[in-house]
Amino acid sequence: MDKTLEREKSTRHFQAATMSLSSPVSESPLAIYHRHLRAGQLAYQFSPSAGRAVFFPRLVCPYSGSSELEWRVSEGRGTVHATTVVYPREGHPYNVALIDLDEGFRMMSRVEGLAPLEVRIGQRVQVRVVEQAGEEAPLPVFDLAGDAS
Repeated sequence: MDKTLEREKSTRHFQAATMSLSSPVSESPLAIYHRHLRAGQLAYQFSPSAGRAVFFPRLVCPYSGSSELEWRVSEGRGTVHATTVVYPREGHPYNVALIDLDEGFRMMSRVEGLAPLEVRIGQRVQVRVVEQAGEEAPLPVFDLAGDAS
């Protein structure tokens, strides 16, 4: 009997949660993000209730649970947090980096314009949006910032 009640409560809770998320949305957060990239902008969301940046685009703030998220455009300046080099079976090695953006969010990308092994933690970088064959939307990549040493 207890298991049946628990299952019913769990089902009602799940239905209530999905009902609140299934309200009509004119454009998905990912579509909005892609639209900004096509305009050459790196967009992110900000949660007023949590007081912090939210990235990757989503419907609900992961910190507060609020669905009230604002879109903002990043200046695109950040710092390399971590980096590694990928050696594909075919093709040239490339780096994958975690970039801490000045607005308070972290994203995965790559740093271009220098050899993969020359990318260093702590380097200042600036975003550049590029079109890449086979991708549905432009990609944000990074170059060393003009003030980088």
